[in-house]
Amino acid sequence: MRKEKRVETTMQMQKEIEALSRMTVGQLRQKYLEVFGEESRSNHKQFLFRRIAWRIQALAEGGLSERARRRAMEIANDADLRIRAPRTMFGQDPALNPKLSVTRKVAGDLDARLPPHGSFLEREYKGRRIIVKVLVDGFAFEGRTYRSLSAIAREVTGTKWNGFLFFNLSPTQEAADGKK
Repeated sequence: MRKEKRVETTMQMQKEIEALSRMTVGQLRQKYLEVFGEESRSNHKQFLFRRIAWRIQALAEGGLSERARRRAMEIANDADLRIRAPRTMFGQDPALNPKLSVTRKVAGDLDARLPPHGSFLEREYKGRRIIVKVLVDGFAFEGRTYRSLSAIAREVTGTKWNGFLFFNLSPTQEAADGKK
């Protein structure tokens, strides 16, 4: 008798989960409210489906053991939480000093294969001398600024090239030794 009850519960649970797959996001949000007792902040259909399906299964089969719950709480209490500052209701916070704000992307470390800023790269290609200046935020070639050497190589050849290979730039010896 007990086994029959379990099979019946499993079949009912499968029907409920199958019905979830046919629901809209709005219906899933409503079901989330019913199952969890709070509104979901997500509008992602697959996320809602998975969370609700998990909850239905946990309610039907008992969920986590008390030992697992205690361990999860220990881990959560030991973890450093990342907290994001709330956005102000009316745009940018007037207390922030605009002079201290970053307005453009900060340049990353220079690739080890590149010479220092201000250096020139030269290459002969089909009788044409290609000269490129290394800038802080890109490369200068024939009066234009490019973001990558590959873009310059494509401009010169008309086909896709790896810019480092085109300009015969290989990793420095110590960088190559570190990868072995």
